[in-house]
Amino acid sequence: MRAVVVTKQAPVESGPLEVVELPVPRPEPDELLVRVLYCGVCRTDLHIVEGDLPLRRTPTIPGHQVVGVVEDAGAQCRRFHLGDRVGIAWLRWTCGECKFCRRERENLCPRARFTGYDAPGGFAEYTVVPEAFAYPLGEAFDAPHAAPLLCAGIIGFRALKRANVPSGGRLGLIGFGSSAHITLQVALARGYRCYVISRGEAHQKLARRLGAIWAGRRLEALPYPLDAAILFAPVGDLVPATMRVLDRGGTLSIAGIHLTDIPSLRYSETLFFERDLRSVTANTRQDGLQLLSEAARIGLQPEVEIYPLEEAGRALEDLKHSRISGTAVLRVAER
Repeated sequence: MRAVVVTKQAPVESGPLEVVELPVPRPEPDELLVRVLYCGVCRTDLHIVEGDLPLRRTPTIPGHQVVGVVEDAGAQCRRFHLGDRVGIAWLRWTCGECKFCRRERENLCPRARFTGYDAPGGFAEYTVVPEAFAYPLGEAFDAPHAAPLLCAGIIGFRALKRANVPSGGRLGLIGFGSSAHITLQVALARGYRCYVISRGEAHQKLARRLGAIWAGRRLEALPYPLDAAILFAPVGDLVPATMRVLDRGGTLSIAGIHLTDIPSLRYSETLFFERDLRSVTANTRQDGLQLLSEAARIGLQPEVEIYPLEEAGRALEDLKHSRISGTAVLRVAER
């Protein structure tokens, strides 16, 4: 099978990704073999390629927003049939035994394993996944538009939960890439008033087209204090600045897996008046099921730009330099 792999981390512009031929994996008794149709490209993939996150296996096949078809199944599998369309997300396995798993917070499982990081991902023609961690995909979305929901959508959905937005409240989205443009559509459908901060004029135009009340470059230019905010940009310097534009009792939710260092916070300016600062770690399977259900109900439509599998490096470079409106998606096979 064709696969795109990283064996040595380096800036994506230097070409660290390679297209290679590998054997088709064999599923374990509890696993599905999935023929990949499309795979979304995520900033986490960029962090893995460039070394912001350490490699856990060599070579690594990135990709964790996978839409594919069940090609084979292990002897213990019962949920899906051959030919079923399924989704594969970042969370690949949890122990089911620790206190976090028992408390329905499996995203915090210390032994958790992740697609495209601890195990081969979707930048390949085939991959495997434990059947218990595969998502059934209905007919509400075609394959390329379903792909971004499986990480950008799920992580944004969890960040929105963590943001504790009051009914009809003002929500700020800081950074406006793949996850934010999906989260905006969910937030608007819930009746929140949304404000977007992005340096890119194309991103600002997309935000306005999707229904944001206001979009601009600078936090200081916001017309009102925010009841809640989600930080999508992996820039720690933005944390104090965002906390200062929160209203009393407001919450900042940080959506990324990687963030540069946060400067010191002046308590009276950023945290006093019961302002909350929260992080987001991965997702639970329940998050994924809830997001897919809500997205289908509201007719959510991700914006996608499609690249062939062999151009995964170009897709990541365009992502890095904010040249993508919406989500980059790799086309691996048509059907």
